[in-house]
Amino acid sequence: MGIVVNIYYTGTGENARRFAQEMESSGIADAIRGEEGNLRYDYFFPMSDPQTVLLIDAWKDQQAIDRHHASPMMESIIKLREKYGLHMKVERYISDEGGIPEEDSRFIRE
Repeated sequence: MGIVVNIYYTGTGENARRFAQEMESSGIADAIRGEEGNLRYDYFFPMSDPQTVLLIDAWKDQQAIDRHHASPMMESIIKLREKYGLHMKVERYISDEGGIPEEDSRFIRE
């Protein structure tokens, strides 16, 4: 079972993008990607909302997320969120163990 967490960071001006850039340039994002149980950690920019950044954060299981939340790295992330005055909207999804159904796969070009 994998857990995907979508975090929408929103701030004024370009603060959300600056936050994501600092997460990458500081090495924090790479450190998170190297944590045991992390499956994905990537930022995306919605074309229709320049004040928002989407983080897709995927983990092997809840225990991996709990270890991440208990790590000293979380304090650095929280400080950066505060630095840029960001607000968050969070969505959680549990992966579909069955994968993509056959009737849907015909619409996917690989």
